[in-house]
Amino acid sequence: MNPNEEMKLTYSSLVVKDGKPYVSVRFERGDDFAEGGLPDCDINFAKGFTQEEIDMLQDYLRAHRKEIGEKAKAMSSITNLL
Repeated sequence: MNPNEEMKLTYSSLVVKDGKPYVSVRFERGDDFAEGGLPDCDINFAKGFTQEEIDMLQDYLRAHRKEIGEKAKAMSSITNLL
């Protein structure tokens, strides 16, 4: 990936999917995007990213799984208050 290109990461609050905690994640770079989820750290759909870049995004998710999961859980707590 070009370090000068802006990459945006968004993620959902913690939800239950198939009886397990799940966080949906999305990476965006211009018109390119990649979608996946935690806890598996897999990218399951991408447009415009090379396989090498997808591998790097999955590595990023594995390295930041705990941090993203904690933030998603905190968002879930806030939305449950509303």
